[in-house]
Amino acid sequence: MKNKEISFSKYGKRFQESLAQMILEDRPFADQIEEVLVTQFFELNYLRVFVQKIFDYRTEYGVHPSKDILATILRTELEKLPESTQKQVRDYFSRICITRVKDEKYIRDTSLDFCKKQKLKEALMQSVDLIQNSSYEEVKKVIDEALKLGIDNDFGHEFIKDFEARYELKARNPISTGWEKIDSLTKKGLGSGELGVVIAPTGAGKSMVLAHLGSEAVKAGKNVVHYTLELSEAVTGQRYDSCISGIPLNSLYDMKDDVLEGISDVEGSLIIKEYPTKTASPTTIRAHLEKLKKRNHKIDLILVDYADLLRPCRNFKEKRNELESIYENLRAVAQEYECPLWTASQTNRTGLNAEVVTMESISEAFNKCFVADFICSISRTVKDRNNNEGRLYIAKNRNGPDGLVFPIFMDTTNVKIQVLAKVDTPIINTASSSADLSKSLQDKYKQFRQAKKQNLGGVQ
Repeated sequence: MKNKEISFSKYGKRFQESLAQMILEDRPFADQIEEVLVTQFFELNYLRVFVQKIFDYRTEYGVHPSKDILATILRTELEKLPESTQKQVRDYFSRICITRVKDEKYIRDTSLDFCKKQKLKEALMQSVDLIQNSSYEEVKKVIDEALKLGIDNDFGHEFIKDFEARYELKARNPISTGWEKIDSLTKKGLGSGELGVVIAPTGAGKSMVLAHLGSEAVKAGKNVVHYTLELSEAVTGQRYDSCISGIPLNSLYDMKDDVLEGISDVEGSLIIKEYPTKTASPTTIRAHLEKLKKRNHKIDLILVDYADLLRPCRNFKEKRNELESIYENLRAVAQEYECPLWTASQTNRTGLNAEVVTMESISEAFNKCFVADFICSISRTVKDRNNNEGRLYIAKNRNGPDGLVFPIFMDTTNVKIQVLAKVDTPIINTASSSADLSKSLQDKYKQFRQAKKQNLGGVQ
């Protein structure tokens, strides 16, 4: 195995270390690659030892080792190895306990492809002897078995086997909203693979909120991709200019040099992509993100302004089904690119004059609520707008409490939004309590499921 052609050496040290870490942290992947991986493929001896200890434990006990178990193994079962190797193994384990693997998909696909090709080569070499003996059925059997190795054999989360996995903390990598009070309720913001939705009536500030969220991320050194389906790229960019520099929108043209100075120190990056209303779908967004990825552009946060203006990936008879599909696909995009995704939704007429907009005011498809991880609403009466005031209501929060109302200061001239101390007794027009809201949600969801069942002819 010293031959570099049959080792991971050409992929480099970082690739091999990341692969070994994934074998430990991703049980389904370990199940898959164990069928085709030879530990000697690792160029570095300490990685061979590390991975072999994982596979030995799996063979002996029939379960995947937790990090705690592996730590014990590495403390007690390395005595026969040279001290230098022991130290390398333990130092490596300490490092991966505080780091996260990047480019998981590339490492997974590349390593599996490499290993499966080696198994196929072995099968072909074995077939030469079998052909000479005219054992054609055996040849077919050998080749078929080689081709089957390393396929996805994940049957899902096994209740007993995967007990430890349920309690291992997964990195959410949340991105701050810029509002301390909201971050404290969401475990520091929206996390990787999560979908956040801002609901508001026309003109209440949906786009402004999204620009605020994007600006805060850029200032924090994150790479943001902002899709605008209503406003132009230039107008959207000017909102970021104002939000980051602090210069009012109506003064940007006269103070361009000051604007440039104000935005030039941001550590993150921003790409704004415009699509005319109803011309882009979640597939369009995914294709654009893939182009950015191929150019080695890291994506930390995605904003879509706003989802209701997308077209579905396929046609549906009813608009509510179209919208449900759009939101489901957007959440899938967030999960695929392992980053948060924020979008917005329009309220129906009941939300126009409401002092607090609830989820019952969501336009067209109420079932959007069941897809999102976090939903907040912005409500502003005529009096509120004159006084730069309004209310932010947390309608849904998978990572913390909901049903809370916060007064906000919202200056549209400066693209400035501040969240103030919460109101102790929320004012809700359409439901008197969180329990009422919950029951209302359940009732509406039942109606939605019944309607869907009827449309499918009774087949679920």
